[in-house]
Amino acid sequence: MKTDIEIALEANMKPITEIASQLDIASDDLELYGKYKAKISENLFDKLKDKKDGKLVLVTAINPTPAGEGKTTTSVGLGQALCKMGKKAIIALREPSLGPCMGVKGGAAGGGYSQVVPMEDINLHFTGDIHAISTAHNLLSAMIDNHIQQGNELQIDPRQIIWKRVVDLNDRALRNIVVGLGGKAHGMPREDGYMITVASEVMAILCLAEDLDDLKKKLGEIIVAYNYKGEPVRAKDLKANGAMAALLKDAIKPNLVQTLENTPAIIHGGPFANIAHGCNSIRATKLALKLADIVVTEAGFGADLGAEKFFDIKCRFANLKPDAVVLVATIRALKYNGGIPKDKLSIENLEALKKGFANLRKHIENIKLYNVPVVVTLNAFLSDTKEEIDYVRKECEKAGSSFAISKVWEKGGEGGLELAQKVIDTLENKKSDFKLLYDHNASIKEKIETIAQKIYGAKKVSFTSKALKDLETIEKNNLDKMPICIAKTQYSLSDDPSLLGCPKDFEITVRELRISAGAGFIVALTGEIMTMPGLPKIPAAVKIDINEKGQIIGLF
Repeated sequence: MKTDIEIALEANMKPITEIASQLDIASDDLELYGKYKAKISENLFDKLKDKKDGKLVLVTAINPTPAGEGKTTTSVGLGQALCKMGKKAIIALREPSLGPCMGVKGGAAGGGYSQVVPMEDINLHFTGDIHAISTAHNLLSAMIDNHIQQGNELQIDPRQIIWKRVVDLNDRALRNIVVGLGGKAHGMPREDGYMITVASEVMAILCLAEDLDDLKKKLGEIIVAYNYKGEPVRAKDLKANGAMAALLKDAIKPNLVQTLENTPAIIHGGPFANIAHGCNSIRATKLALKLADIVVTEAGFGADLGAEKFFDIKCRFANLKPDAVVLVATIRALKYNGGIPKDKLSIENLEALKKGFANLRKHIENIKLYNVPVVVTLNAFLSDTKEEIDYVRKECEKAGSSFAISKVWEKGGEGGLELAQKVIDTLENKKSDFKLLYDHNASIKEKIETIAQKIYGAKKVSFTSKALKDLETIEKNNLDKMPICIAKTQYSLSDDPSLLGCPKDFEITVRELRISAGAGFIVALTGEIMTMPGLPKIPAAVKIDINEKGQIIGLF
């Protein structure tokens, strides 16, 4: 089998103007980035605003192995299959981050014969959106330190600056730093640090903003520090939000590309799902719903993270009502959740599979809490046996979910026809009666406990003294009436990555609360989750190169 990048380089791409014409998008509504990429103009949504929305299908997954379970591959393959069946479908995805691309997972544009292309562009610099976000974020950082240097009119307390800097790479050495060294001319020395760009509140705001005006307003509400009286200092107090919005004027526009089978794909925004809210932009999803009959979108990592945040944050803000959920599982991930080590996952083991199925069952139950119908799809691997597949099919049907095998990695859209038919049947015959999990006006503790107990299965939530102090500050400033974004490991329903399957009677520990007043949610950090990941012993970057023809190789 060829590598993903080898397959992608052989793709028969159509000019992006032709892909746009499939969606009745005129060339005047495109801003071309070469021959195969384009941004969609600000004006198109206004032209389509009265058009009826298509159906919205969310692709999510069980708790994954470290290599991931093919959620993006499934999303792309499902979109291709729906088009093969004569449906007008669009795929709406997040933009990949350079962090995991150069770190553990490699490229993130699908895989095999279900990829979005040009794969190497999408994985690396694409249309520059993430770079624009980094620049806007770091401009605000520079303006904070400059304000203090120039007299500190706002009386910012340097010990209470909460706005860190960002870079879109995994660089653990930057987690905790000291800035302002070298003497008076170089600023005030203070502790600082870096996060990965996709954890930035600016990224979250870009993905939750309705338009440019809303973006500028939300940027202005960012709390960057507290003054000596303990009062919040916002980006608008520094008069930074206008310049930040100017830097993002193109980044707010969704990007149009295509799949290997020339199915349209809108890729825009990329917040992490274990650190941030893990969904593509509201603008991209809403535009896609006007352009197609069926929109296939995804939320990062397992349903305990990506799907919960898609429902309780994105759908809440955008008033979206998903029509169906596709829940991706693999035999290997179920066995991994059943306690089998990574190097033994290709060996048949029904006992481990039965034990690990508890994880899938819990995710099915969780999605049903939102009153949305579920289709489980098993992303097929050559090592899967008939007995293993039959067991998963039977148990899924017992749990009240439709079931389909997916072979989209190997066969592209052709390998997703069974899944596409189940999705169509679900959309036509099962009604979604979507509801949110909690009221955003509940107390912070109540909201966190609801997520931890109902979605994760925790017995109890405890708060460190730091988190309790953060809670007091948030409530004192009347900022508590917002949804919750829990930062948690993706590998477990708990906050401990070693607790696989469906753990019981565990305790979730909230160690810190951060207010994202611009984005409109409160981040609760649990366990050992880092907002700046590190590289593994052998990072994916060591395999990436460029050959004598100027082609990128080794991306995956």
